[in-house]
Amino acid sequence: MSRPGPRIVPFGDAALLVELGGGIDIGANRLAHAMAAAVRSDAAGPWGCPVPAYDSVLVPYDPLEVDVAAAADRLTGVLAGVGAPVEDADHEEGPFIKIPVRYGGADGPDLEEVAALHGSTPARVIAIHSGTVYRVFHLGFAPGFSYLASVPAEIVTPRRATPRTRVPAGSVGIAGLQTGVYPVVMPGGWNLIGRTEAVLWDARRDPPALLRPGAHVRFVPVGG
Repeated sequence: MSRPGPRIVPFGDAALLVELGGGIDIGANRLAHAMAAAVRSDAAGPWGCPVPAYDSVLVPYDPLEVDVAAAADRLTGVLAGVGAPVEDADHEEGPFIKIPVRYGGADGPDLEEVAALHGSTPARVIAIHSGTVYRVFHLGFAPGFSYLASVPAEIVTPRRATPRTRVPAGSVGIAGLQTGVYPVVMPGGWNLIGRTEAVLWDARRDPPALLRPGAHVRFVPVGG
């Protein structure tokens, strides 16, 4: 199925936003990362570091070097050479990473609530969550925070109405179709169902982030 061409719109006074459409979609996400790579390859351009998301790319530029019209024209040319990714190649992307998780109790204070919302049991929620392989779509929100999808329909759960002011590092949460791990202590509104000892972000490590876009993740239940 063909996808509409990208839409380039101003984003503030020093960036352009490339909108692809598609939401949480592997094809759109793969295309977003390919476009970000094309921008990085345009070494003579006025660009800052592009930031790909689910189905968009934020492209900063130097407004002292070019105006918005000139930046948009150049970006259009850069992206024109980006071909559509192969839709059936997802299995070729890697690496595959296992993350051990202690589900429920103090480590997953929202597990029982998530189960009750779906007329299920905590054991069933754990089985579904840990039995799914997730793709890392993009990084954002905080250093090392990876957006993983898609959560099976049986446990899709909206964000909490009231976010917590402090979520422990390593907490595993669900928000809609997304799941992820909080890399550091921070506020957050996702439903916490478990916690891992894996270090998602370490500035001394190369690369600092444990997960990268295109990687595949499976959560493995472990004892408390």
